Amino acid sequence: MRGDRKQIQRRIRWRNLSGLTVVMFGVGAIAGLSASRWSPTPSPGAGGEITPALTLRRVPQPVAFNGRPQLDPLPNVEEVWECQVAIVGGSLGGIAAAAHAMATGATTCMIEVAPWLGGQVSSQGVSALDESLRMRQANNLAPSWQRFRQLIKQQVAELPAWSPNGSSRSVADINSCWVGSLCFPPEAGAKAAEQFLVDTNPSAPNSRWATMTAFKGAEFDATGRRITAVYGVRRIPKDPNYQPVGRLSAELANWYSWSPTAEYDRVPVKLQPPPGERMIVIDATDTGELVAWAKVPYRLGSESKTTTGEPNAAAFDNPDCTQAFTYPFAVAIHDDGGDSLAALSRLSPTYGLHEHQSVYDLEGFPFFTGKSVFNYRRIVSQTRNNAYTSTPAQGDISMINWNRGNDWNWMDPPLVLKPDDLEASGQHQNWMGGLSQSALKFGEEHALMFARWLLETQTEQTLTYLYGANSPMGTRSGLSMVPYFREGRRILGRAAYGQDEFMIRENDLRIGFPNQRNFSATAVGVTHYAIDIHGCRYRNWHPSGDAVSAPAQEPKVNPVELPLESLIPQGVDNLLMGGKALAATHIANASTRIHYGEWQAGAAAGVTAGWLVSPNTPVNDPAEVIPSGSMGALQDAMRLQGLRPHW
Repeated sequence: MRGDRKQIQRRIRWRNLSGLTVVMFGVGAIAGLSASRWSPTPSPGAGGEITPALTLRRVPQPVAFNGRPQLDPLPNVEEVWECQVAIVGGSLGGIAAAAHAMATGATTCMIEVAPWLGGQVSSQGVSALDESLRMRQANNLAPSWQRFRQLIKQQVAELPAWSPNGSSRSVADINSCWVGSLCFPPEAGAKAAEQFLVDTNPSAPNSRWATMTAFKGAEFDATGRRITAVYGVRRIPKDPNYQPVGRLSAELANWYSWSPTAEYDRVPVKLQPPPGERMIVIDATDTGELVAWAKVPYRLGSESKTTTGEPNAAAFDNPDCTQAFTYPFAVAIHDDGGDSLAALSRLSPTYGLHEHQSVYDLEGFPFFTGKSVFNYRRIVSQTRNNAYTSTPAQGDISMINWNRGNDWNWMDPPLVLKPDDLEASGQHQNWMGGLSQSALKFGEEHALMFARWLLETQTEQTLTYLYGANSPMGTRSGLSMVPYFREGRRILGRAAYGQDEFMIRENDLRIGFPNQRNFSATAVGVTHYAIDIHGCRYRNWHPSGDAVSAPAQEPKVNPVELPLESLIPQGVDNLLMGGKALAATHIANASTRIHYGEWQAGAAAGVTAGWLVSPNTPVNDPAEVIPSGSMGALQDAMRLQGLRPHW
């Protein structure tokens, strides 16, 4: 079968929880305008059956004279946004970056592919804040983070009609969990993210942002070292009652397509600097989308001890081995007459039900009463009873994000496409998200089967899986709009702190480990958390190359100061990282990836970008700050916004 610049689509139909027939597009649609050739080849599925797979042959991709990828064809742009700071990704880090950049007075633009802003706290469903106990006790959290938390508490949560104490309650009135001090419905996180930007917007009134807007690519100058424009495409639902399906494997191609479809109209947009001015770009996507598209040097997956010198690194490098991703969902103490269990039971996963159920384990925790799984991330407590000792009440809702449950850690196939896969699928000329639809689909099925298992096995109280109109995730399926991405692509920094390719390492985090470095001279933020690795595996249990000895609890981990060098990539002079793509190893990422770590990286990138485009700043680009002796001035700019570069 031939692609030849046509959008070839392989359609696989199934019934989702709401009974709607959904169309899943195969690899040909991800390739978009790719001229690659592909043909189906059989691969073994569960129980020996044959399931279709696709093998792609590499074809030459268009490359500009500056050596960077080139969009082909360029879109007919309908909107041009003028930005001093352009942010790709409205993740949690993206929100911090945009707000802090606007606070400097810089005109800021941001695009986000999901329908909600906020990443972890909203569209990814992890609406229960993981924070360092030590940081909370020392009151070492940035004022902007504390304001954001307060905004979340003030949001009015819209609850199901059957909620016993009313369907509109403030987050502060329903907050009681034990994973941390703040748990809430994901939509409250999205509303707070929007409000946080609106509140800051008067400092830079020409700033703008948009959800449901996919990154598509960029343009560079003749040297290939400066981004001169960022392209995106905004999708506008034709249905006024639009609700995401909650099966990203089915929606991915439609979200990134240039072309109008039955579901969406399209508006191609271009982000560029105002005439005669310069622009700083921030990649705040959780998987490093701009980094991957532009071929910025990065690492993917786990590294070996030989590569990083970390005492607990893996035996060999494995780019497949990113941390497990998760589709959170919600369950409630409510009797729906068996409707949700019946709907879940009608689903047929690709792999046998027994394979999914064989790994489900509550690991000794009770499900309902006391320090339980339900109370762990309880996002609605009708009575606000004690999360450590009590039994949940009728109408209580819990968000489920459980390691031995809806985590998907299989690497066949890996979630994040490697460079060869990106080349073969044509994504450098037409970016389509850089993810494996098969991996997404398997993760979705695993989460849905875990929900079924919970309803079938935890019968002490009547449990309901929330989907459709009742879904706190805002989706028809009841799964989060996109998965919780713990780890994506991580840049290689420039030469610094004794490394030719700088990365924060395990040695910098663990108390008492050798070769620890002091980053205070160039620190732009500080964070702290356990080294919490959610591992990887192959289905056939071949060696994974994961850092299985690296996890460590908070008391064994130092607070880490994030140096400016961790945000600056190689080869591109006006680009910063604003979240998980910062220069950190697989092990270090397991400590920096959580909510506050991502916020700190985004805030640091936002202040840095805004400061660099200010009229009186003595340097133009991030990499010039330290050699020019301007680090102190940048740190002063951060302190003016309440950020703390040091512990």
